[in-house]
Amino acid sequence: MEQDHFNQKPKRDAQFITPPNTLKSKVGDGGLTEVILNRAQDLLENNTQDFRPLAEIYLEQMQNGLQSAQNALTADTDENKNEKLIAQILYPCVQLKANGGMFHYQLVTDIANVFVKFMEVVERLDAETLEIAQAFYTSIKLIINGQIKGDGGPKGKALMDELNSACKRYFEKHKEKINIDKI
Repeated sequence: MEQDHFNQKPKRDAQFITPPNTLKSKVGDGGLTEVILNRAQDLLENNTQDFRPLAEIYLEQMQNGLQSAQNALTADTDENKNEKLIAQILYPCVQLKANGGMFHYQLVTDIANVFVKFMEVVERLDAETLEIAQAFYTSIKLIINGQIKGDGGPKGKALMDELNSACKRYFEKHKEKINIDKI
């Protein structure tokens, strides 16, 4: 069992889809030259595009997912609905995780990574999981709005530690609900 998932067995995994590689079929086999690789690396390292507009789109989607889940708490949701609600919250966060580092927002990538691991192991959405999800959302939003690039330094580390601790406290509190056979 992985420590990365707060000592929990993931309930949902990413689905890998390998699309046909049409470009490779057109150009054939072989690698990229050192010059091309260096140019690509330089482009990534010196990227000056503003991440905020893209991040705001994903944050809005994440907030909409959180709102839908909050509304569904009062209704009796079935398992399929629960998974759809989790996906609504999780997908935009996965996009933030994937893009944060490329735009020099490593702290966004790191926080989103912890959140993805948390959501991979929660059984069902409830008031507490949504409160934790809201804390992740708020943290990422503050980082984007404050244009905090890199790892955030000591304050970024403290924030990461607290978000990790919140997840660990949640699982510690709810360990009696965990089905030992599933672990």
